Order: sequence, then C-alpha cells, then structure tokens
Amino acid sequence: MSPTPRALALAAAWLGLGLVASAVPAALGPWAGLGGALALLLMVDALMLRGRPTPAVTRQLGAALAQGEPEPLRLRVENPGRSALQVELLQPATPGVEAQGLEGALRVGPGGYAELDGELRPLRRGEHRLGAVWLRLAGPLGLMRAAREAAPEAVIRVYPNYRQVTRYAALAMQQNTAALGVHPQRRRGEGTEFHQLREYREGDGLRQIDWKAVSRRRQLISREYREEQDQHVVFLLDCGRRMRAQDGERSHFDAVLNAALLLSWVALRQGDSVGFLTFSGHDRWLPPRKGRGTLPALLDQLFDLDATEVPADYAEAAARLAARQRRRALVVLLTNLRDDDAAELGPALAPLRRRHLVLVASLREAALTEALARPADDFEGALRAGAAAHLLAERRRAHALLQGRGAQALDVLPAELPLALVNRYLEIKRAGLL
Repeated sequence: MSPTPRALALAAAWLGLGLVASAVPAALGPWAGLGGALALLLMVDALMLRGRPTPAVTRQLGAALAQGEPEPLRLRVENPGRSALQVELLQPATPGVEAQGLEGALRVGPGGYAELDGELRPLRRGEHRLGAVWLRLAGPLGLMRAAREAAPEAVIRVYPNYRQVTRYAALAMQQNTAALGVHPQRRRGEGTEFHQLREYREGDGLRQIDWKAVSRRRQLISREYREEQDQHVVFLLDCGRRMRAQDGERSHFDAVLNAALLLSWVALRQGDSVGFLTFSGHDRWLPPRKGRGTLPALLDQLFDLDATEVPADYAEAAARLAARQRRRALVVLLTNLRDDDAAELGPALAPLRRRHLVLVASLREAALTEALARPADDFEGALRAGAAAHLLAERRRAHALLQGRGAQALDVLPAELPLALVNRYLEIKRAGLL
C-alpha cells in the first residue's frame, strides 16, 4: 500500500505551510492540527481500502495466435462492490510478445464493469506465459492505493502464420486464387482421373466426348477429369543450424513452416495425404494422413519446434524416411542448401529417389540479392557484388546437379517460398509425375 499523487500533493502543501508556521509561532498549533488530520485521513482511507474487494479481471483472447500477426486482447474489469472504483491496470511484459494498449486507468461503477482494449503481437512460436494482471486500487478518499493481483498467469500458444492459409481459402472459395499468385489449370490426360460426365462445352476436345453417352442421350456429352487424389505429400524438415538464418524478424525455419502449412492445406483440399519428418536436432514423425483433423495435428506437432545448432545430416534423414514411408510420395525437402552440399546431397537422396519423387526447396538469403542490387561505386562495393554473384552462380550449379540426378529443385527467397511450393506441387499433379 502506498500514498497516491493526491496524498503526496497534500503532504507537500502541509510541509510548505510548515515553513510559514515556523516564522509565525501562533500558527504552529493549527499547522500541527492539520498534520494530524491529514494523518488520520490517510489511516481511514487505508483501512477502507483494505476492506474493498478486489475487482475480477478476465482476459478475452483468441485460442490460437499466429506468429507476427496482431491479435486483439480485451481486459474486462468487474466491480463486485457497491461503490465506484478507480483502478489502474498493469500487464507485465512477456519475452517474445509485443503488447500495446494493455495499461491504463479505468473507472468502474458499482456492480458494473469496464473494458480495456489492446493487442498482442507474438514474435516467436511456441508456448508463452502471460504474466499475472495487476491493478492499482485507490481508496474511497483517493489518498492511498494498493497493488493487487487480479488475474493469474495464462499460457498462450503461438503457431506458424496460418493467415496466408485463411486468405488462400477465401480466394479459393471465390475461384480467385490467381490473385494470390497461384494459377491452377485443368489438364486432360496423364495424371488425371475421371470425375464426372457433363454437357459438352465449347472448347472441349474430341477425346473428351463420351460417344456411348452421346448415343444414349442423343446430345454431346463430355468426360470431366481431375487430378488424381489419395496421393502422399511428405515434408522433410531441416531443423539444423543453417535454418537459424534471419531475413527480417523471422528465421528461415519460420519461413519453411509457413510454406509447409500452406501447401498442406492445398494438398488436403486436393484429396491427398500429408505428413512430415524432422531431422537435425528434432526427430518427429507424422505419417501421411488426410481429413479435417490433419491440419490441426500438423500445427500441434510443429508449433513449438525451432532450429537447433546441429549440422544437417541429409543421408541419415533420407534413410529414416525411406524406412518409414513405403508408399510412393512427393517428398519435399525444406532446407538452406549451400553449393558444397550438392555432392553430398545427391547420393544421400538416392534411397528416396528410387521410390519417391523428391523436391528440394532451398531458401536463398535476401542479402545476396540485395548485394547485387546495390551500386558498386568503389572497390569494396565491387568485391561485395562479385562475391554475391559468385555465390549465386555456385547455387545455380548445385541445383542443376541435383536436377541432373533426378530431383526437382527450387531456389527462392523466404517470402517467395509458399507460393512457389504450391505452384510446383500443382504442376507436378497436372503432369502426373506422382
């Protein structure tokens, strides 16, 4: 319990009057009486404050938070007493979570409530503990105040950024995924399966016409095809030290999780099964599955993972996946590939290529592209641009070597990875490579 600014101001005024009273002896008595009255008021206010019930504070926050996305948080203060309360809310800081608008003063009427609206912006995935909400409660006279814990700690879960999936789903329902950068096209022939019969439309090829149905109905009937379903997509997630590289406020590992999440949603919508295997510091295996519960299961398994200090061991990871995944699948290796990895990665992926289609998606540091874009006005700038050009050329040779050994390859910036993966997956489906 401590005095309020009002009490401190009164005490300062009383001390000021004491300076005047020291010069006028007759005023010392009244001055001492004022001091006693002020002390009595402070004691009365403290006693009344002690008897006041603590207001109930509840948090209103979404169950799932997306990394990097602001999430509204409302603090609701309920006053169980019969007199109005003046309270000041305090929400302690949480490492890895930015908070705004969660501290302020509120007046809560008797038997009523007041709300304070703010937001959280989680910067790191995983479980975080929001500290207990404290409030400063003022006494009826406004002279004393006390700090009380009003809401206990709360555990929040921060998942990979699923907002892109939400946006993709909304555009898919509007048949407007091209606005996101995805361009699905229907292809008749290899890699597709029969879907349904329908009336002939202008532009249908002769091979689509079902002549038996035409003879029965005496009108042109076309066959409609769709990409084959019930195929498997398995992510091979590198959790090694290279995935700790940062581009902006997110690591490369954050980028691959967001991309895997979007591709998982698309693949599940296509009727395929999705699973994953982690390596280099983490060993988690989710066999391919489909259905409504698959995406939540992926989130629960991946949300608390982070890159480790362990170097990537591609041979060991490929051997483990080959032993666990017997049915043919699209294996998507998400990593940060260096030019000197190509010689090791080719033989390491051999056990997988014999049965599966392998796609190596490697993240390229944005600093390389930025170094080439900056003007080389001096010797140091020329060295920087030359080094960046050399590294990019080595990366292109490494990916060309992988493609020559039967694997598909992507070399993209972290921000480009989600849509690049989705488009490559759809190309693979259309081409019937699975």
